[in-house]
Amino acid sequence: MNNNNTRVYRMAFASVYPLYIQKAERKGRTKEEVDTIISWLTGYDQKSLQQQIDRKVDFETFFAEAPQMNPNVSKITGLICGYRVEEIEDKLMQKIRYLDKLVDELAKGKAMEKILRK
Repeated sequence: MNNNNTRVYRMAFASVYPLYIQKAERKGRTKEEVDTIISWLTGYDQKSLQQQIDRKVDFETFFAEAPQMNPNVSKITGLICGYRVEEIEDKLMQKIRYLDKLVDELAKGKAMEKILRK
């Protein structure tokens, strides 16, 4: 694991969460849609998501404590930050990039059904 990854893992999810929301809202999407994506990906409900934000957990803890990663995550493919998400070896980094990718798709105007791989 390189130092860059370690730095990302130590970042508080709570510090990045508002950025996901801003990115979505700039494109006319909503906080609710971002929360729906996070819930779909991780299994957190609104209450447990808020607890993780309040506790200021880092990304490593956020994903380690996720109730259940969605079984359809393997359907999330494509480029994010120059990497193919399906080829990222580091499992934690892959989960972080999955989330980035889904929020990215939301901001690009993709339908929720498609984003949630239905």
